[in-house]
Amino acid sequence: MPLIRRSDAPKSADFVMDPSRVMDVFREASWDEALALAGGKFAQLRDAFGKKSLAGFGSAKCSNEEAYLFQKLVRTGFGSNNVDHCTRLCHASSVVALLEGIGSGAVSNPVMDVTHSEVAIIIGANPAVNHPVAATWIKNAIQNGTKLILMDPRRSDLSRLAHRHLQFKPDTDVALLNAMMHVIVQENLVDLDFIENRTENYAALKANVQGYSPEKMASICGIDAETIRYTARLYANSKASIILWGMGVSQHIHGTDNARCLIALSLMTGQIGRPGTGLHPLRGQNNVQGASDAGLIPMMFPDYQHVSLAASRERFEAAWKLPAGTLDEQPGLTVVEVMHAIEKGQIKGLYVLGENPAMSDPDANQARHALAHLEHLVVQDIFMTETAWLADVVLPASAWPEKTGSVSNTDRMVQLGQQAIEPPGQARADLWIIQQMAQRIGPHAPALGGSRPDGVRPSAYGYTGEHHGVAAVYEEMRQAMHATIAGISWERLQRESSVTYPCLSADDPGSPTVFLTHFDTPDGRAHLVPVDLIPANERPDADYPFVLITGRQLEHWHTGSMTRRAAVLDALEPIAMASLCGSDMLALGVAPGDAITVQSRRGQVRIHVRLD
Repeated sequence: MPLIRRSDAPKSADFVMDPSRVMDVFREASWDEALALAGGKFAQLRDAFGKKSLAGFGSAKCSNEEAYLFQKLVRTGFGSNNVDHCTRLCHASSVVALLEGIGSGAVSNPVMDVTHSEVAIIIGANPAVNHPVAATWIKNAIQNGTKLILMDPRRSDLSRLAHRHLQFKPDTDVALLNAMMHVIVQENLVDLDFIENRTENYAALKANVQGYSPEKMASICGIDAETIRYTARLYANSKASIILWGMGVSQHIHGTDNARCLIALSLMTGQIGRPGTGLHPLRGQNNVQGASDAGLIPMMFPDYQHVSLAASRERFEAAWKLPAGTLDEQPGLTVVEVMHAIEKGQIKGLYVLGENPAMSDPDANQARHALAHLEHLVVQDIFMTETAWLADVVLPASAWPEKTGSVSNTDRMVQLGQQAIEPPGQARADLWIIQQMAQRIGPHAPALGGSRPDGVRPSAYGYTGEHHGVAAVYEEMRQAMHATIAGISWERLQRESSVTYPCLSADDPGSPTVFLTHFDTPDGRAHLVPVDLIPANERPDADYPFVLITGRQLEHWHTGSMTRRAAVLDALEPIAMASLCGSDMLALGVAPGDAITVQSRRGQVRIHVRLD
């Protein structure tokens, strides 16, 4: 059942979520009452405080259709571009660099292409934990002769199989990568034909890396000069080299610069545009790629059309049948910026679909304080998350097996999921809930096929109204995304189950490898961007001597809102852990399994320690 917060249950940032006390905090409500309160209050706040007083967080755990419709609701119903999702804390910096350099934020080659590579660089990622299927392909490739170069401050499972493990000092990615580019320039390992015919700004890059010799950078990054030289030669001279990276590259103040270096390495050696080469930022959640493609980001409409461009706004105003000048020309607020805006009183209402910022925000204390002070918080999810505990209205949604929809995975593969079971109890399909919310928010409700009268339970078993609704949303999305999925109709997706984009016509088989002849930039050429060293905002000091490197566990995913409810997974990893190396544990006088306090300038957590 939908839940509405009781009037005598004030919000507190210091809450302790207790499932047994849910009904002390909330009361059950009908869908009519919950939707009327949820949507009606948003409309009141918008009319009272302005269009930019509202924001929405979507989810990469939802389908393409849900992401598309949610961002459309925010842009047309709320009236601003204040919409974002987990990519902000994930690969946003990578996407910025990729769009700038090669015109596309997606991967150039699928993960499986590693089986065609002579050399594979993995930097800032731990696929054995984060991407176990991809890790299997990587391991198979290594067995067949691919040389793995692992670059990571941590020694992960794949280090046992690596040809070389460059365990560089945290926060020194640019020093290491610029030193590699220095070697490639100095030893004439660049692909001059590729540089001349397909890139711009090489002269500036060449001049910039002159000051980054391996000998100078060795003391900064902690890797000896000869190892840097060997790695650069191996990558450049290979017939096919691929680079895969993860959060260890992107989650820095200089994350965009890190990605720019990786792009430059690939371009200056011509290691892109062929099978076994290219750039692959490993996506985390199942639909981070698709959600971003569908416009669930504050500065881009679907198909990465920037909101500041008049042509982009005119295109979507026409597609969405809006009066001219309706769409906001200013980029919206990001996930983190929304939290600051709430504290300043600028954001009054927040609609959260399938996200858990009370756990996932970089500063959880600040996020919980902000969420507790919202005038109106609506959470749409499948479980009572930490964020839902602070909500005014909780709308019970549907899990992946309970609905039909498409996702676009890390390989740019659009995949169709068919509903297998009915949602439990009074839970509803996310698409239906978004449509119902839009009708109550107005004035430009994104109503599409599949909208049902109130009180009618939507279902996608067989080919019913809701299934038709998904198809209608997909087809509208396809028309809006003509540069990527124009050739993948709903009927084709049902017939083939998966197609890799870009796919521009009905007879186009799809393109697993892109940039064969040109890049997606306006002039068709890639743009090299030189970068310099930028230190982290906070460096180790006497008061805070350690560097915190965040990671994931194989057994748990995202904030654990789903996996912590799985008995087998919870039995394998029942508690959160902090890993330390043996020398640090000896110095601190702690043993594996001890409870320790990890403290930053913003907060602290009591946690158990593990030898790593």
